[in-house]
Amino acid sequence: MTGGFFAVLDDIAILLDDTAVLLDDAAVMSKVAAKKTAGLLGDDLAVGAEKATGFLASRELPVLWAITKGSFINKLIILPLAFLLSAFVPWLIVPVLLLGGAYLGYEGAEKIYHVFAHSTDDKPAAEMVSDKTELLKIEDEKIKSAVRTDFILSVEIIIIALGTVVEQSLMLQLIVVSLIALIATIGVYGLVALLVRMDDVGFFLIARAQKMQGRLVRIMGWAGTVLVASLPKVIRGLGIIGTLAMLLVGGGIFTHNINFLHHAVEFMPSLLADLLVGLAVGGVLLSVQLLVQKMRGNEPVVS
Repeated sequence: MTGGFFAVLDDIAILLDDTAVLLDDAAVMSKVAAKKTAGLLGDDLAVGAEKATGFLASRELPVLWAITKGSFINKLIILPLAFLLSAFVPWLIVPVLLLGGAYLGYEGAEKIYHVFAHSTDDKPAAEMVSDKTELLKIEDEKIKSAVRTDFILSVEIIIIALGTVVEQSLMLQLIVVSLIALIATIGVYGLVALLVRMDDVGFFLIARAQKMQGRLVRIMGWAGTVLVASLPKVIRGLGIIGTLAMLLVGGGIFTHNINFLHHAVEFMPSLLADLLVGLAVGGVLLSVQLLVQKMRGNEPVVS
């Protein structure tokens, strides 16, 4: 009886040791995967902030929460599919990435077209529409667009993370890739939430400064004023960065996965090459869309 008891303890000790080794390996590989996906996570942040703005202040967080839930669903769909593709049809990964790259290029080109085609629209559409039904329709369209873009970026992030652990055990792959996927949702949209509500923090600091006395009053009041005043500029800047990010990521997918294209643009700086390729792919797709709409007699619609 005693021998059996100690045998169980030995088995538990071995299991704990194996678990500790697995967690240590997972921590190390997660750092490697995070470094390789850091650029894409930054792009995801910029795109997410751009997609989550343009609403009335009271609707920003509800819309952002809807986008976040969509992002979680995206990860639940992509993770098992990525493991299945990697295990059984790895040749299909590149075509999937190219389709995603084409969509990102189209999204970026569409944003640029919108700026020139609607240059007189100084305010977000949500601020120029008073009808509640129309506002909800605008929100729904932007949420769907944000979730689609998140899906494409998530595919790229998860595939790159999977590539860093593809030679490791299945359990290690699951832990590392799932962790990166979690960071790509909670981390990114958590930061987006802080960004879009930074004016609330500013108003809070200003209000506190008005009720306090001492040396910190001026600093708090100044900080609050800066936060409130800088929010529109930050959001506008993130919108520009988000558009560039979509073009860079989309173009990068093409230049990194099509050999003849990679060699054709290797004389350029990589960022410039990715940007131009993304713009070219997106421009072609957008032109086709506008041409089809014109042939059908419809007014071009750009989100």
